[in-house]
Amino acid sequence: MESEVLIEARGLTRRYGPTVAVDNLSLTLRKGEILGLLGPNGAGKSTTMKMLTGNLAPTEGEVLIGGKSMHDDAKAAKRSLGYLPEQPPVYPELTVDEYLRYCATLHGVAKANREAAVDSAKRDCGLTEVGSRLVGNLSKGFQQRVGIAQAIIHRPPVVVLDEPTVGLDPIQIREIRSLITQLGQNHSVILSSHILPEVQAVCGRVIIIARGRVVYNDSLEATRSDRFRNVRVGLRRAPEQSALAGIAGIKSVTALGDGLFRCSCAAEADPRDAIAEAATQGNWGLYELSAETHTLEEIFVELTSGDDVRSAA
Repeated sequence: MESEVLIEARGLTRRYGPTVAVDNLSLTLRKGEILGLLGPNGAGKSTTMKMLTGNLAPTEGEVLIGGKSMHDDAKAAKRSLGYLPEQPPVYPELTVDEYLRYCATLHGVAKANREAAVDSAKRDCGLTEVGSRLVGNLSKGFQQRVGIAQAIIHRPPVVVLDEPTVGLDPIQIREIRSLITQLGQNHSVILSSHILPEVQAVCGRVIIIARGRVVYNDSLEATRSDRFRNVRVGLRRAPEQSALAGIAGIKSVTALGDGLFRCSCAAEADPRDAIAEAATQGNWGLYELSAETHTLEEIFVELTSGDDVRSAA
């Protein structure tokens, strides 16, 4: 049985005059997922996040949050959301406690439950010791934590984080990633980033956006075990390339020099056994036979190379 769909976006399009920032984009987020929204700068990630959270109306398409339409019943839809934009919406002149109480009020947390909500959010985000400090006096890493705390204070089923580690040092980045992983135990999360290690570290599924469109949508596990495209073959007594090219499952052969060849595989084919058998029968002196997997980085570069950088996105 499939898990509950918490966010469904259908055919989202956003135009800024003649510029199409997001073009017919659709996605779903299911209960318990941490979804990475990955793409180069200017690909349309932030525009997509703003439409998903109701901060920007799409030119076309619709967003459903927990089955509630963002267009027809925005207030009901937003009750299920917590949102951290790229710039945390914090007030530097307030203490952490004052700011979180204010956010709890905005999110409709009952007065009798606000202190408990504030304490719970601080505990989850590692802010218990800084409740009385002014937000403006905190480090950027702690300000990001405060931003995440305001996003979860009303315990929404969905938390949306837009570039949560931008401008942080390596230690702060590690702490925020750990926090996001913990959030995934009780919330479904959408994480927007252009940083590959960010998505690989915490997400279970990745969507790659290029030029405002979804060009890749699969689980990280599937990406790690993606069907290889090429087989690397090392032969001490190499035959003519046509002999390799004639093996079932091989589309083409590229000579790399010194008896090394890269064999491009047909879809869903694994010609390694056939290569080994041919090498044995032909006395080719096989010394290397390895699959070249298609990594997430390679997928990302292949699908986003030449992507236009558009300030509107």
